[in-house]
Amino acid sequence: MMAAVLYGKEHLQVEPVAVPTIDRGDILVRVKVALTCGTDVKVFSRGYHARMIVPPAVFGHELAGDVVAVGEDVAKFSIGQRVVAANSAPCDECFFCRRGLQNLCEDLLFNNGAYAEYIRIPARIVERNTYLIPGHVGYSDAALVEPLACVVRGFEETVPKEGDTIAIIGLGSIGLMFAKLAKLYGCRVIALGRRRSQLERAAALGVDELIMVESESNPVTAIRGLTRARRGYRIEAVGKPQTWQWAVDMVRRGAR
Repeated sequence: MMAAVLYGKEHLQVEPVAVPTIDRGDILVRVKVALTCGTDVKVFSRGYHARMIVPPAVFGHELAGDVVAVGEDVAKFSIGQRVVAANSAPCDECFFCRRGLQNLCEDLLFNNGAYAEYIRIPARIVERNTYLIPGHVGYSDAALVEPLACVVRGFEETVPKEGDTIAIIGLGSIGLMFAKLAKLYGCRVIALGRRRSQLERAAALGVDELIMVESESNPVTAIRGLTRARRGYRIEAVGKPQTWQWAVDMVRRGAR
């Protein structure tokens, strides 16, 4: 099969590799859609990820596809089914897993190889983090389950209430999902973006107020002037240290 293999910093080659073999609890999936997220971009730029991938290795981790082979011990899935699989699964046995903090698992199993014709899904991920795709959901939408799950988890941890005001900094895919989820919760949403195309997408999702960061000399003042609710949140969806600091400064200045 053909696959994109990461060899190091900004060194990615598309080349023939062997189709993965599967063990008793694994499944083999024909990849229909593979996405590229911010983590993939960072790994490509750095050439590695300390825990997730060590080159040379087939790259990519967000995917949806069809089951083409199942191990002898697999009972949950069968050949021909459409599935989406996460790229990791906790051990459910370590200190953190036993306390419901699986994201901090000391033996978190990662899986890469989405940028290929086929990918092996290891048994632990098959059991814990692989799901059937409903008939009305396309492969492209299904492959967004993992980043959407991150958004849902992060949003729910803010304990939002209907009528709260939320300022979302950054309108990439994560920021836009935050915006839509906030509207579904009945929140008032202020969206800050650097490009008009981003703001237009946010407007289409029902965002209440839009701020173009490039043209606004003081976004903090602009947010403060737009906010009427007593409760307010800032969600940083850019992923850059300078933006984190800017969000912290907003809180310190009392932006609501």
